[in-house]
Amino acid sequence: MNKAFVREADSTEANCPRCQSVGVAVGPITLESQLDEATVKQIAEHAFFCPSATCDVAYFDEFERVVLCGSLRKPAYPKDPTAPLCACFGLTCDDVECDLDEGTPTRVRALLAKARSPEARCRSMSASGQSCVAEVQRYYMRMLNQRGRK
Repeated sequence: MNKAFVREADSTEANCPRCQSVGVAVGPITLESQLDEATVKQIAEHAFFCPSATCDVAYFDEFERVVLCGSLRKPAYPKDPTAPLCACFGLTCDDVECDLDEGTPTRVRALLAKARSPEARCRSMSASGQSCVAEVQRYYMRMLNQRGRK
């Protein structure tokens, strides 16, 4: 068939069926490392992570099948605010706040350097399958702004 007559998908985005947040695409490596084998079989090979901190859905697929946060092998940020921001190297919210207390982002800078190294295993360690760098930077700036308003 001539491609001129084939309609392309309007969007590659998928929204969480519970909260409507735009999902983060994840592949089999992420799913297999975050879920047990039986749970992986309940969802499509290419699924999405729901990034909403308040939603109980961890993963969903285009058929609106969901895997809840309780099925994760370990707590994951932002679903669990006590979980490390960085699943690879263990940087926590407390670490970021210590940097702010000390006035120098020593721990954050060290993490940023490690995150660019071959030691980073984001696809398997992170529930979103993505690097934590953006999340760490967002958290740092949010806490910095909150402290500035006090």
